[in-house]
Amino acid sequence: MKTIAAISTALAVGSVGMIRISGELAIKIADHVFISKNGRKLAEMRGYQAAYGMAFDSGGDKIDDVVALVYRNPKSYTGEDVVELTCHGGVFIMKKLLQAVFSAGAAPAQAGEFTKRAFLNGKIDLAEAEAVMQLISAKGEHALKAAIAGNSGVLSKRIGKVKGEIKKIASHLTAWIDFPEEDVPGIERDELLKQLINIGGLLEELDINYDKGKMMREGIPTVIAGRANAGKSTLMNILSGTQRSIVTEYEGTTRDIVEENVVLGEIILTIADTAGIRKTEDPVEKIGVDIAKRKIEEAQLIFAVFDASRELDENDDEFIRSIDKQRAIALINKTDLQICIDQKKIESCFNRTILISAKNEEGMNDLEKAVREVTQTIDFDSSSGILFTERQRREAREAQKSIREAKEILMDGMTYDAITVCVEAALNSLFSLTGDKVSESVIEEVFSTFCVGK
Repeated sequence: MKTIAAISTALAVGSVGMIRISGELAIKIADHVFISKNGRKLAEMRGYQAAYGMAFDSGGDKIDDVVALVYRNPKSYTGEDVVELTCHGGVFIMKKLLQAVFSAGAAPAQAGEFTKRAFLNGKIDLAEAEAVMQLISAKGEHALKAAIAGNSGVLSKRIGKVKGEIKKIASHLTAWIDFPEEDVPGIERDELLKQLINIGGLLEELDINYDKGKMMREGIPTVIAGRANAGKSTLMNILSGTQRSIVTEYEGTTRDIVEENVVLGEIILTIADTAGIRKTEDPVEKIGVDIAKRKIEEAQLIFAVFDASRELDENDDEFIRSIDKQRAIALINKTDLQICIDQKKIESCFNRTILISAKNEEGMNDLEKAVREVTQTIDFDSSSGILFTERQRREAREAQKSIREAKEILMDGMTYDAITVCVEAALNSLFSLTGDKVSESVIEEVFSTFCVGK
């Protein structure tokens, strides 16, 4: 296997940059480029030791002052000999140092190849490998907790528990079928059904938590909508912490969709501020209203904003009817003014209604709590080990489908041979999820999403 190298820090100006080299010739290649201050070769150093010195190009010209850190196999990230060369974080310097490493014999690393080698060398399983990119791309606290749990093996242990239960059934069925002359304990139908139901429940819980986890990691597509001049843009500015939307006392100010990723407590929201919903003869505003209606239809969560200082009108009534079947929170805004709105009617139309004053930034804690309640994430533990890729969910669903078929076969009174086929299919799906048994195409699918250098 070739010795590979890549820039493993961001390719941008920073205080430091790092070139990672991994493979059988990693230390030898690094010694061609790096000379320590004390003249000691990296080949003479034990693992987890660092040396300060200088790096030179193939022509003998100095590139930069460098710190070299040596990792000996198998106690490295990849399970191979690894050297990390840390230099000043200039883009040109990093590229020049990397080119010197290539000239010394290293090959360019492919996307995710360092982590791929860690998987192939048994340092991590496939689920733990996928958590690496989740760590890098984490946008909030829940995403970080989920990624740390995945990278620490929490998800793999959870899957391992399910695999263990399935293995018990598979081994018992196989022994009972293949060795009838041996003294193998009989299989009670009711007990087998109970075990299958339990396994199905564990897999279903993983599937349900995937959607919640995705919302917490990637953000909930949310639309701020309602009647013109209800305070939607003011709310947008408060949530985003900046002047994203224009606020005036005139109706119809917002015409284009204004979008922003915001963090409400620990919840990520991908928020769109939309034009006020009302009938208008202004052709430009009408386009904005039509776009707002389409955005509302696509939203996973709606902040339905109402002006507490004005009575409900036909525009409000039409808006309420249009979002009747969607997940929405009613926000009665401008509570700092005299309240004229029919609050009881609003409360009768929505499962969750809160009072806010976006102008005075009041009610934001209540809004956060309402979002967690409506999205059913109030007690969600992102560190409990959740599925976080479509590939993982696909394999878990295949396992769930096989277990469901096994239950149906059992209840139909068919032979245990057919049940064994289903149980083994479920086990193979989970093996694929964690990488115990996985095709090269699946491995390529996983690591193709990684950045070069990781």
